[in-house]
Amino acid sequence: MRVTDLEFFNRLLDYRNILYICHRNADPDAIGSAFALAEAIGGTIGVVDECNRVAVNLIDKLEIPIALCPDPNDYDMTVVVDTSTRGQLNDLKLEKFCLIDHHATTALLEDAEFFIHEDTTSTVEIIFRILNTAGIPISEKMGLAMITGIITDTGHLKHANSNTFKTLSEIMDVSGVDYFGALELMAATPQDISIRIAMLKAAMRCKLERVGDCLIATTHVSSYGGAAASMLTNIGADIAFVGSVKDDSSVRVSGRAKRDMILSGTNLGKLMEDVSEKYNGTGGGHSGAAGIDAECSLEELIADCTDHAKKLLAGDGNKPLPCRTITADLPDEETQTH
Repeated sequence: MRVTDLEFFNRLLDYRNILYICHRNADPDAIGSAFALAEAIGGTIGVVDECNRVAVNLIDKLEIPIALCPDPNDYDMTVVVDTSTRGQLNDLKLEKFCLIDHHATTALLEDAEFFIHEDTTSTVEIIFRILNTAGIPISEKMGLAMITGIITDTGHLKHANSNTFKTLSEIMDVSGVDYFGALELMAATPQDISIRIAMLKAAMRCKLERVGDCLIATTHVSSYGGAAASMLTNIGADIAFVGSVKDDSSVRVSGRAKRDMILSGTNLGKLMEDVSEKYNGTGGGHSGAAGIDAECSLEELIADCTDHAKKLLAGDGNKPLPCRTITADLPDEETQTH
């Protein structure tokens, strides 16, 4: 059942023992949203596996207590935060839960006791509005967590809109946190050598396909797929798909798209959701940043994502595509760019 901001807040007040659960590889938007709710209402913040690098830095700086792989049955109510599919929770068994999410689509609405689902640029924006409506003061710690969540989820404001900036400004005003404070926290996040190696390997293995004036880049790495996809769009690709084989032998493809692509109608979240149906996997996300998990060959999954992107760029699934593969010869056969 969809509820208003104040109804959502008041319903949570009926529960003494609340779990705020974040998606796998939890980011600052998820952690910041859960932390703000926990500070305002009380409860436990849980993650189903590791958090990303910036979120870890945020947790350490603010000394946020985190429960790893908590059992929802130990709590009166579970609040699913910033999550659109059960797959993003590693198929954690949920009995009684509510939802607050900002992704374009979500598969969790039907089973939720109550929910707020809006297509905003971050979940933090919804959380701030709820707390503001309920008259809850925003502490400096809450403000820093929320501002960091907004900045990171909008690609350092590249995907921000007027409401994003309005919310950001209001959080700064009421919490006393300045913008530089959040940037300083993110700048302090260490870039260890493993991610630098992954980025270079991703670039060396990259395959490019040109569709008109648009470039689709595909590659694979063992980890940091999302960061690699962002890197490829930063250095010239319009759309990037990066594949990884996970420890359980399933595969994941992370996708990123430039803002120009989004404004022209590209929605990677919808694309990943459509592709996932073929493999009975889980896919979704935002227009410019999305992912898919499935049990199939990595090459097949990347090819399907690329084909869907080509159809989007052509504007007609039955229209011949004026595309060609761009190759580059490298001396090392293992790192050949196709």
